[in-house]
Amino acid sequence: MSRSLRAMRQKVEAWLRQGISPRRLALTLALGFAIGCIPVIGIPTAVCLLVALGLRLNIPAIQAANYAAMPLQVALIFPFVRLGGWLFSSSAHSGMSVGTLAHGSAMKLIWTSGSLAGEALAAWLVTAIPMVLLLTIVLTPLLRRVPVLATAESGD
Repeated sequence: MSRSLRAMRQKVEAWLRQGISPRRLALTLALGFAIGCIPVIGIPTAVCLLVALGLRLNIPAIQAANYAAMPLQVALIFPFVRLGGWLFSSSAHSGMSVGTLAHGSAMKLIWTSGSLAGEALAAWLVTAIPMVLLLTIVLTPLLRRVPVLATAESGD
């Protein structure tokens, strides 16, 4: 193993040894991944930091999961907008046309894009809660098999 890979592995093991149990680390990774999929660019990193500080979670782990989800965040923006439109049966999608962008008022454009973002956030919230639960359930037994974490099975 090369020197840089060995150093990286030692850093990861040190982060994992910060007294966090496999169940808590699974929750941390699941939250980071779910928050990383928020359909608004630029928000997930700050939200992950606030959640990690508020719940006393492992900040490097939640941010790593957040960064791993970034490509998925971009890919899911339009599906979340469509799901939000379906959930709210809104007509905001019809107001967002090329004609509106070119000739409509600035306030109408801001209102329409704001409502689309709100609907997308609501759709994200509806899908994020089950995703966090499912990821936590799946990751916990996997992380219990990691030797470094086997010693950290503390009551959390």
